[in-house]
Amino acid sequence: MKNKNDIKKSINEIECNNNMGPNQDNSYSETIELINNFSNISVFLAYNANVDGIKFFKDGREVEELINHFDIEEIIETMEKYPRKIKSPVDFIARLIHCMENGKPAEIPIVEDESLNNWFNRIKYDEERIGGQVGIISNLLSLLNLKRIIAYTPLLSKKQSEMFNDSDNLLYPVVIDGKLFLKKPKEAYREEDPLKINRIFEYKQNLEFFLGEKKITTPHANRLIVASRPDKLRIEIGEDLKKKLPEIGEIVDCAILSGYQGIKERYSDGKDDHYYIKRAREDIDLLKRNKDIKIHLEFASIQSKRLRKMIVDNIIPKVDSLGMDETEIANVINVMGYGDFSNIILKNSRIEDVVYASKILLEEHDNLEIVQVHTLYYIMCLCRKDNLLSEGELEKTLDLATILAGTKAKLGKISNIEDLKEGAKIPYNKHEGIFKKVIRDLRKSPEYRDYKIALVPSRLVKNPKSTVGLGDTISSGAFIGYVSMLRDKIINKNNYG
Repeated sequence: MKNKNDIKKSINEIECNNNMGPNQDNSYSETIELINNFSNISVFLAYNANVDGIKFFKDGREVEELINHFDIEEIIETMEKYPRKIKSPVDFIARLIHCMENGKPAEIPIVEDESLNNWFNRIKYDEERIGGQVGIISNLLSLLNLKRIIAYTPLLSKKQSEMFNDSDNLLYPVVIDGKLFLKKPKEAYREEDPLKINRIFEYKQNLEFFLGEKKITTPHANRLIVASRPDKLRIEIGEDLKKKLPEIGEIVDCAILSGYQGIKERYSDGKDDHYYIKRAREDIDLLKRNKDIKIHLEFASIQSKRLRKMIVDNIIPKVDSLGMDETEIANVINVMGYGDFSNIILKNSRIEDVVYASKILLEEHDNLEIVQVHTLYYIMCLCRKDNLLSEGELEKTLDLATILAGTKAKLGKISNIEDLKEGAKIPYNKHEGIFKKVIRDLRKSPEYRDYKIALVPSRLVKNPKSTVGLGDTISSGAFIGYVSMLRDKIINKNNYG
């Protein structure tokens, strides 16, 4: 793993040796300039990390082999019931086929059951790697020249700790004798912590298979996540460390919070979702007690409408930035009382509707500075007119996000700064012209005279090596870019008036 001096040297070498075409060169040089500025940024991450066991479906025969273990009619009936928890193998195969037929990502919790876990363990997985939003984001940011990444997850088994990058800027907070220490994750693991493992099933575009007589062709490459929710996993910060959150808030510039989808309605000890949502609100207040840091909430697929509404009502009012995909923003406004409009977004996927949904969020939550939505074809953000960043500057942060996501999709992972050359070579998708026209028209509309709209088309990889974590990669890259650029603006404003 490279240290900070090696990273800076690599950045300088890339700037000198970049021989790409004019469009890519412009995006890439701006990306490197942004990453250079990350050296003064520190971030706190909480709460979720796990091990991902990944199965790649290379052809339809592999899917049919799974289907053949079940009765076709039972699968179809289960698909119609649309189970929101995996309680049996047939629940899994039904949700997998539904996911593949629609080409949209999904994350479904699995109930704790030894026989069900044993069934999943018999599947041959292609690889294991770090997962969870904190795991994915912390490893990514450790490569991007940040000063310090403090990553916290309630469970830190030995195997999990070894999957974090062994980087000098990636640290785990511990309290010893009442004092806060920052250690490398591999030095902070706890023997008694269980291993949390998610099973991820990835498929490519145009994969064909039969469900009985029905032929199914996947419209897009995507994935289904079967997420474990061990009872010992509690989305909270332990009491000793909780007392140190104001101290952590003083040494970071921002925080990215995620993993609330892991909160259960009720636990074996009688605690419930209300208890952990209350704890989460306290964590945010403590982080901001001594310093007004920027806090980003990375939303996720949440099957429970009850939990989704609790997060919308209790967590969103505490944060500055919100990131999600188009399905998630539709689900968010659904629990806010916009059911019909939510269905329109889910059905039509129009940019105009996604932008308007973002406007609803800003109108109903004065605390929110910026709403960011990523889809297969673009990343968009909306903020108020008085935001210090221009629309062009906002688009630079979004373009960084597309390069990060394109690189990860093409290579499967990002190992170093040099890899981003591959992402910058990927052209924007074919809808670029349409997107630009829609945004130009929206900017001229009286409805948005008090807002700034920024959008950058995605860099689509036809057959990505991985789709897991692309949303987290996009959101975290754009948010850190936003915080970095905003910080420079504030410093310059204070220095020059």
